[in-house]
Amino acid sequence: VVRVIGLMSDEDSGEDKPEKRALDRSLGTGVVIVDNGTILTNLHVVHGAKRLTVVFFDGMESEAEFVGAHPDKDLAIIRAKKIPDDLPPATMGSTANLKPGDEVVVVGFPFGIGPSVSAGVVSGINRTFVSPDDQRSLSGLIQFDAAANPGNSGGPLVTMSGEVVGIVTAILNPTPARTFIGIGFATTMESAGAALGVPPF
Repeated sequence: VVRVIGLMSDEDSGEDKPEKRALDRSLGTGVVIVDNGTILTNLHVVHGAKRLTVVFFDGMESEAEFVGAHPDKDLAIIRAKKIPDDLPPATMGSTANLKPGDEVVVVGFPFGIGPSVSAGVVSGINRTFVSPDDQRSLSGLIQFDAAANPGNSGGPLVTMSGEVVGIVTAILNPTPARTFIGIGFATTMESAGAALGVPPF
């Protein structure tokens, strides 16, 4: 996984107050899907960013370019301009045999901390989620209960065999707080592959 940072203004606001910097940055997670630095993430993580930066597992930072998006699935592909010498892509898995109760983990950068891993189970499949922000509907989702918080968006939902079966996309919290209360959703890798023209397996 990589940390994805989107700068919303042309200039780094390093001299400003922390609250201002937080508003000027979008933090999320991405999954390396091709060893040339091609990364899958959520569109809402990178949307509107003037500059994109990714941080790899070894601490290397690189600027990234926007490659393409599928808004209906809240997915985007970006590509890092510099990559580590040894950059293994994620192993992608089918959800055909995924069922409620299967153990899964979420990997990402909740609140910018990480990489962090949380564990849980698949709570349901083929779920629908309506965004409270723009009323956009996402369907065919995996529901899970592994902890996911702001910053986990775009990160992988991984099976115990190490296969990425989904991309963390949303959490459900009916209160104004944007924190995890036990219900998260991930776009399936089949959906991601079909949406972006990338063979998922």
